[in-house]
Amino acid sequence: MSDQLLRTAGADGMSEEELEIVELVREFVDREVKPVVQELEHTNTYPEKLIESMKQMGIYGLAIGEPWGDARVSAPCYVRVTEELSRGWMSLAGAMGGHSVVAKLLQDYGTPAQQEKYLPRMATGELRATMALTEPGGGSDLQAMRTVARREGSEFVVNGSKTWISNARKSGLVALLCKTNPHAEPRHKGVSILLVEKDTDADDSGGLTVSRDLPKLGYKGVESCELVFEDLRVHEEQLLGDREGQGFAQMMRGLEIGRLQVAGRALGVGRAALEDALAYSQVRESFGVPIWKHQSIGNYLAEMATKLAAARQLTLHAARKYDAGERADMEAGMAKLLASETAMEIALDAVRIHGGYGYSTEFDVERYFRDAPLMIVGEGTNEIQRNVIAKQLIKRGKDWYR
Repeated sequence: MSDQLLRTAGADGMSEEELEIVELVREFVDREVKPVVQELEHTNTYPEKLIESMKQMGIYGLAIGEPWGDARVSAPCYVRVTEELSRGWMSLAGAMGGHSVVAKLLQDYGTPAQQEKYLPRMATGELRATMALTEPGGGSDLQAMRTVARREGSEFVVNGSKTWISNARKSGLVALLCKTNPHAEPRHKGVSILLVEKDTDADDSGGLTVSRDLPKLGYKGVESCELVFEDLRVHEEQLLGDREGQGFAQMMRGLEIGRLQVAGRALGVGRAALEDALAYSQVRESFGVPIWKHQSIGNYLAEMATKLAAARQLTLHAARKYDAGERADMEAGMAKLLASETAMEIALDAVRIHGGYGYSTEFDVERYFRDAPLMIVGEGTNEIQRNVIAKQLIKRGKDWYR
């Protein structure tokens, strides 16, 4: 795909300055990421140098506005930056996903003291943040969580566990979703978010233990861990916002930008797979002609490009809806659903087009095929997205399409 085509496809809803930011990230990916990604991914090495470059470029502050940050961008721009990073290596976009959700939570619901304490350092990447939602036995059923924060005077005493927490070791701040009132009815009324600080240089932070890194099919380089809370004491000033019981609604709003980010990741993986397939099909010959001229391969390429373009437009539509301040859970769910399923299809088709080489670790397409499933199950499985979409269709009635 030409640069001009990419600019045209992504310009909707973005300023000239934002287009320059996307271009800057694209150049960073081509110059610094692509030459080293295969070695880092195959050795499962944390990309320290690349993360530092992302900090210097201001990528960790793209979701943080004034007065705490300098360059808060629109949601369409944020999606496109995520896409570019994932085109190089999906793990790099994963390293900023939870961080951006926590930034959103703090800006929308944090107290002035919380905002001032965390957001300036988060904007520079000096402080990185993650969110802790999923539990070993709960999966996507967040209201069934068993992590409880019991009140004792001016403190909460936390007990429970979380799993699949990305960037758990490298993050100094964890937005912990937990029950501060286990007996509340309905259940979501008893859920709050605690802002838990942790030591990034130690696995044990006085009641919070990073127990192990989970082995993964893909998404290498960036850690996904289990967290164990044993009588962890958290001061009441670390409760997000000004009262208990608001955490579930707060997190659902935060997950809208999270799901747009996952959709952006899927777009990047799908685009990388398509670009590699296009390049390979023009140099690989069979029966005397480049393989793209064979109808079966040409049909694959046409379908891949069409589905990717559709997924991008749906994602940008959802991003604009989000920026307008409207409820966008259905739109973000649709974007995440379509983009992730499309990325998986494109990654598989890229393997088909590469033939035996698509199964070789010497080519990047096998990595795309391993990375793509994460977006299907992460940030709420696609089965959950379908539930969200269906409920909103019924609730909105004839207005759902407006």
